[in-house]
Amino acid sequence: MTVVLPRPCGSLDASHQVEASYPWCQWRHWYEHRMGWPTLGGRPLELLTGVRFDVLELPADAGFAVLGRVPRTGPVAYDGQARRMRFLIAAGSADELPALLDWLEWGGVTLELTALGPGGRMAAPAPVGGGRGRCGRLGPSGSREAVWVRPPEPGCEVEPTLPVTGLGGDGGAPDLVRLVSAAATECHRTRLLRAGKARRDQPTGNQPLAFSYASRMSAGTRPRSLTL
Repeated sequence: MTVVLPRPCGSLDASHQVEASYPWCQWRHWYEHRMGWPTLGGRPLELLTGVRFDVLELPADAGFAVLGRVPRTGPVAYDGQARRMRFLIAAGSADELPALLDWLEWGGVTLELTALGPGGRMAAPAPVGGGRGRCGRLGPSGSREAVWVRPPEPGCEVEPTLPVTGLGGDGGAPDLVRLVSAAATECHRTRLLRAGKARRDQPTGNQPLAFSYASRMSAGTRPRSLTL
């Protein structure tokens, strides 16, 4: 894959010096020069996947639950605008997700669990440290921008910290199978919780039987008469 990097920030030209003072240009410099990660665009800045890392993406509520179950992962970002959690995984792992889900017996189950590989992109979180950004422990109702929840370490290779199939990364990250298993479980759990909440919040009116049928279908079950 050929990656075309944007024009470097901060040339000797006066207009470029003004451009370099903008936060997004400082962010781009941080990612490209301190992390060695290719970027795309300017406002908003995006990180290209499939080069240094792939991304495992899931809903924010499920993602925060995974953080509670898996204490050590690679870098993890939260996109408040999309309300998605993004776990960085080893490059090439995105192609393994369908087979892993089948092997874990999640094949055919509707999950909001996807992976980004070559040609994909994600919103660049606010840099940490010298990038004048911030990171922190946010909940699903936190910031509307993309931030690092478990940030990468500037100046260090990211690859050893990323989940891979087998024994996991040298940086102490879990193996990819365990991470995908936890992510699939939490995605399914939060989907059932949403279905239950929708069932409780929906007024029954004068059609209790129709409501019961719809609620059971939304939860992934069927009335007994349809299973005989």
